[in-house]
Amino acid sequence: MSDWEQFLDRVPWFGGIAVAGEAEPWTRGPVPGLPALSALLGSATVTPVSEDGEAYELLAWGPPDDRGGWLCHPPRQEGTEAFHPVHRAFSAVCGGITEWFGEPGSWWRNQDEVLTAGIANTRLSEVLDAGLEVPVRPDEHYVVAVEANGNLTLAHRRSGRLLLFAQDHAFTGATPLPGCPSLLTIDGVPDLATWIETCAAARQP
Repeated sequence: MSDWEQFLDRVPWFGGIAVAGEAEPWTRGPVPGLPALSALLGSATVTPVSEDGEAYELLAWGPPDDRGGWLCHPPRQEGTEAFHPVHRAFSAVCGGITEWFGEPGSWWRNQDEVLTAGIANTRLSEVLDAGLEVPVRPDEHYVVAVEANGNLTLAHRRSGRLLLFAQDHAFTGATPLPGCPSLLTIDGVPDLATWIETCAAARQP
């Protein structure tokens, strides 16, 4: 089975009107400062996908009969000026992840989107200021991942500090901020670069 066929076998709700092209090796080189991600992408094949006029790329890796990977938006640099530099470097080779297949346990599992421009433009002040007292400034942070239940992963625009915003959760491996149980840090994952590297390392075939 091709990468595309294996993806559809595990993500059957996608692809009703999608068309996939030929898989090609990764040629975009490494991502500065992200060696685990770079190694993963360096092992990937890239399949162009179009669904209802929207362009995607299927990145896949692993043994031929047990592939895994991500459905992503194409790379983008326009509109990323307000992103943390690590996110800008990621976006230059991958425009963010919208679907997964063969995904192991990691902080990216069960997310709806990761590192896309669409979620980065979420008006965070409307979420964090909705009757909540939070010890952070919403304008200094932006969304880097979103779950279907509304949980958000946030990054500081300058420092890259990572936070989880989860009003209803049962996380292990995360610690609430003092006096604010809806904002948490991930144990051992203090910033955006570490988060990306940790999740990429979990995907290594």
